[in-house]
Amino acid sequence: MQIRSMLCTLVLSTAASASWAAASPHDYLLLPDRIWTGDGDTAHSDWAVLVHNDSITAVGPKASIQAPADAQRIELPGATLTPGLIDLHSHLFLHPYNETVWNDQVLKEATDYRTLEAAAHARVTLLSGFTTLRDLGTEGAGYADVSIKRAIDDGLIPGPRMFIATRAIVASASYGPGPRGFRPDLDLPSGAQEVSGVDAAMRAVREQAAHGADWIKLYADYRVGPDGGTAPTFTAAELKAIVDTAHLIGRPVAAHAASDAGVRMAVEAGVDSVEHGYGASESTFKLVKQHGAAYEPTLTAVDATEEYFDHYRPGQDPPTAKMREAEHAFRTALKLGVIIGNGSDVGVFAHGTNWREPVAMVRDGMTAPQALHAATDVAAKILRQQDHFGRIAVGMRADLAAFAGDPTAHIDDLAHPVFVMKDGTLYRSPNEKP
Repeated sequence: MQIRSMLCTLVLSTAASASWAAASPHDYLLLPDRIWTGDGDTAHSDWAVLVHNDSITAVGPKASIQAPADAQRIELPGATLTPGLIDLHSHLFLHPYNETVWNDQVLKEATDYRTLEAAAHARVTLLSGFTTLRDLGTEGAGYADVSIKRAIDDGLIPGPRMFIATRAIVASASYGPGPRGFRPDLDLPSGAQEVSGVDAAMRAVREQAAHGADWIKLYADYRVGPDGGTAPTFTAAELKAIVDTAHLIGRPVAAHAASDAGVRMAVEAGVDSVEHGYGASESTFKLVKQHGAAYEPTLTAVDATEEYFDHYRPGQDPPTAKMREAEHAFRTALKLGVIIGNGSDVGVFAHGTNWREPVAMVRDGMTAPQALHAATDVAAKILRQQDHFGRIAVGMRADLAAFAGDPTAHIDDLAHPVFVMKDGTLYRSPNEKP
């Protein structure tokens, strides 16, 4: 299988890839056919980018850039250079459910093995052009994302720039595995940290932040209704306690919320981003906009789960009811001008195919430039990192990717990366096999 082969590739390529772990200062002159900077909707032809060490030092018409004589020139014929892409909703510790269902991943795969898988997932994600991830929960792997982030930062493994949420926070007995469907006398591990009451909710935020969480992830609703339907799980007081505690110590909050009531309660509590939002009404999306919260639609996760579990055949069948619901929510948010970031829920589907989410957003109503903004400068703003990456501009971090073709016109060209640089370190180029 693809994931297992990636683990082997990661191990076998470690020695050959040692250069990225101890890269020396260097100047690069990047010469693609087109450059899309993230500052507008159109790509610029006959432009170049100069990188020194980890930063962009010049961008503009080729004739205007004076590169050092020893700068390494990288020609990217037929390609479009963009800011490194950002996925705001990922799960490095999961792999597709048609390989192993979620319960079995949490219950049967050891955390150390899942951590090795996550390292392989990080590598293939970076090589696909995604230089930044917000990883929203380890799904039963504890605080292992802290180690993955550190290993990337220390140069032990290649991977995207990480913003992590560690364990996520759920209401007691509302998340899996079980207790529904399991013997009542079993003490099962949980995919997140369970809490009941304001004090426990506040304690969980502090614990996760102390362990290294950059964001706090909460589940505002889940499948807890009498018939398994999605319903709110926390009280308004519990939600407010989580959000207020997180904000007090400088952590923004992302809320899993799929129902109208769940989205509304999360936004009223002050969360910074809403994940999924499939059942949200127009009036609730107006509230999302009023509060300035961001929305990550995770359209691809619905496509994937409908394929796995409801017999949907991509390219053959019409969209299912759940896919139409997700599309309606997305179009509603887009019409109202809600801040929409690129968040895919990758892990539900294969890592390294994160490009499927921008493609789905274009399919469901965005223009190609809008989807690119959602995956670059808009996503950087949601992360509060707009002064560091997300655009191609002087002084920004040299997080860059190039794709064969022109994704500003054909968004599915994002499936064809030919060049990847993060922090000025070259990870993929047309002249080297990644």
